[in-house]
Amino acid sequence: MQIFKTPNYNFVRWRWHAIVLSALIVAAGMYLIGTRGLKKGVDFEGGTVVILQFNEAPDFGRIRGALSDAAVQQFGPPDRRQVMIRVNRTGQELGGDLSKEADRIIQTLKSSSVGSFQETPIRVTIVGPVVGEQLRKQGLMATVLAMAGILAYIALRFQFSFAVGAVVATLHDLLVTLAFLTFFQYDMTLNVVAGLLTITGYSVNDTIVVFDRVRENMRSMRRDNLANIVNTAVNQTLSRTIITAGTTLLSVVALYLFGGEVLEGFAFTMMVGIISGTYSTVFIAASLAIMFQGRRPMKGQAPPTATAATTRPSRRRAS
Repeated sequence: MQIFKTPNYNFVRWRWHAIVLSALIVAAGMYLIGTRGLKKGVDFEGGTVVILQFNEAPDFGRIRGALSDAAVQQFGPPDRRQVMIRVNRTGQELGGDLSKEADRIIQTLKSSSVGSFQETPIRVTIVGPVVGEQLRKQGLMATVLAMAGILAYIALRFQFSFAVGAVVATLHDLLVTLAFLTFFQYDMTLNVVAGLLTITGYSVNDTIVVFDRVRENMRSMRRDNLANIVNTAVNQTLSRTIITAGTTLLSVVALYLFGGEVLEGFAFTMMVGIISGTYSTVFIAASLAIMFQGRRPMKGQAPPTATAATTRPSRRRAS
């Protein structure tokens, strides 16, 4: 299915504008992370999370007054009358010490004038500080290994300059997603890490499709410069990129709207990652490969002639 019959857009021309825009977003995100810190969920920070069902609309002011050492927020839609209470634990993990926090929360609320609620919690999540530290290390290690594998695969399959471009574009997607998670104050949880790893693979898959078309075009465009070859490849795969991103985005939006509080962070991560991944495939990855390759000819490519200095793809080749 072709959305564009004969696309002939000069994407390479806008590479510096795209790089500047991405740099501004990433810089703003890193500044907020540096000043506020990245909000970590109970999965990584450790602690106790209790979700309670109230029989009437909860008074969050009274609940916070009764639990001064806890983070209290609404859980789910307001009409469900559910409250999530989180207590961070930074002390030593000893036996059943953490499990007592849930009982303490419930007993404190029972003895306070916060309204009636069901004493049996909807859900209790307990993660000790030792487990949280292990999860942080494992999440970081998974991301580093994924990047190393991507670099090695593309370097062997294509060319090292393309591998660097793909890895930098993937890092761009991760940093942009982290920036938006910080802007909208989402906690870093295992679900969010799963979303980050998923968009890593998604972004690389889109990039490899473009790079594969670049390799095919080099056989019929041996005398053209790399910028022209790359621009033609992006135009040739443009319909496929938009259709793939659009259908995936529709599914993720549905998950975000109807998946509930538990999946909201994952769905938001995927939404930002899909948009950023499509953007980086079109504007960032291939353009970075051109920059890293410089004027050196690609493997199997003849040196460009003076008449091939244009960076705008021909309409005949972009069909």
